[in-house]
Amino acid sequence: MTQPVCAQKSPYAVELQPGEYYWCACGRSKTQPFCDGSHAGTDITPTAFTVTETKTVYLCGCKASKNAPFCDGSHQAL
Repeated sequence: MTQPVCAQKSPYAVELQPGEYYWCACGRSKTQPFCDGSHAGTDITPTAFTVTETKTVYLCGCKASKNAPFCDGSHQAL
């Protein structure tokens, strides 16, 4: 099994408009925190999530959150 790469040891605070998004779960994307297809060749797939209203969300940067794609503070233990 391929392990995700820690993209950064803090969350990404992003303001999102309503819509569907794909969070990078592998840590290899050049467009963090969103998927750019860099997971190809691994067994890791992006996590789809939907935003229903414009809001700021905190997306996991370390790729260790138990509440993916959202930050749960796991980066503090790395």
